[in-house]
Amino acid sequence: MGVLQLFIVASMPVLKVLLVTAVGAFIGTDYIGILGEEAKKHLNIIVFYVFSPTMVTTNLYQSITLDSVLMLWFMPVNILLTFIIGSAFGWVVIQITKAPFQLRGLIFGCCAAGNLGSFLLIIIPATCKENGSPFGDPDVCHKYGLAYASLSLAIAAIYFWSYVYNIMRISSRQVKEGSNADDKVPKLEYREGHPKLEYREQCTNPVQREITNVSDIDNDSSFVVVKDAYEREPFLAETSTKRKLSIFRTIKPSINFKKIFAPSTIAAIVGFTVGVISPIRKALIEENAPLRVVHDSASLISEGAIPSLTLIMGGNLIKGLRDSSIKASVIIGVIAVRYLLLPLTGIAIVKGAIHAGLVHADPLYNFVLLVQYAVPPAMNIGTITQLFGGQSECSVVFLWAYALASVSLTLWSMLFMWLVS
Repeated sequence: MGVLQLFIVASMPVLKVLLVTAVGAFIGTDYIGILGEEAKKHLNIIVFYVFSPTMVTTNLYQSITLDSVLMLWFMPVNILLTFIIGSAFGWVVIQITKAPFQLRGLIFGCCAAGNLGSFLLIIIPATCKENGSPFGDPDVCHKYGLAYASLSLAIAAIYFWSYVYNIMRISSRQVKEGSNADDKVPKLEYREGHPKLEYREQCTNPVQREITNVSDIDNDSSFVVVKDAYEREPFLAETSTKRKLSIFRTIKPSINFKKIFAPSTIAAIVGFTVGVISPIRKALIEENAPLRVVHDSASLISEGAIPSLTLIMGGNLIKGLRDSSIKASVIIGVIAVRYLLLPLTGIAIVKGAIHAGLVHADPLYNFVLLVQYAVPPAMNIGTITQLFGGQSECSVVFLWAYALASVSLTLWSMLFMWLVS
């Protein structure tokens, strides 16, 4: 396949995404006001609980069998490597840019977690339908491409909510503790109605101390004598207990199982179960299957997932135009990781796995594994920043990352297709 044909095949799916995203951004502006905050919230809920789970289930049980499950074992490993390697690159970006504490969780999240769900669900089927695609019959490619993308979405959700969520949560806690650093600085306080100053300090072995009456202090002295006040009030016991609880909460692994087992993850489990149990599978998807109407209805609902996801993505990106307070070096660092360092690393890992016989020689499957290293940051990072702060900075990073994704993903897709074909 020539370079021009590869460029056309690689660019058309990205162009389709850009056009629908532009529509989402347009109707999300204040001037139009159709896709406002409330509309996005409710549409997102529908996608999260209805469209995406239905799409994941139907696509998995149509194409996943017991034999194919054994062949796809490398995908969870590959996605885990994208998270770990991305985190390492994110740490390098933080060191180079000297990013402030409030941005470190965002940088880690953007570098570690890629859009391994909705973006692949949009890009892969569109690539299969293009004339000249190197992946064979468009219908077969579309069926298996959606299955691979659905599996990627389910696995990424588990890693995201158990790993990235906790990194950003701990980072936000450190920022809050840093903002309260003034509480650890010794202070002189007047007590109303009392000619007395009180001196408090927190240290390794905290002691509440108080200065005696002002009249007892030598006016020429730069330092004052203090006396311990262990018995006056239960200050020490409370402080010690609170400190131990705080340390315990920080060290204790906090995994949000409710979010790990999100509807899409549960849908993936159902899809796998139906796919590997042959009688149930045949009862749903064969031509004269008794439950064929259930499958057809579910497939009809699932068709709303991709356009809805793309419109929401466009509506979210419009926020980035309203704020530019983040440093340019941070944006450049995140983009360099996601669109240069990670794809190059992914080529080495996937080609090495193929050479070692760990991955079967399916061009579409290999292409999906490679694309998992080249996608923009996960949209769920925006959800986390709404919980822990930094939403405006996140919108700016996303604006640039997704704007450049059109060029980056087109070029990398060209190279990936050439490598697997």
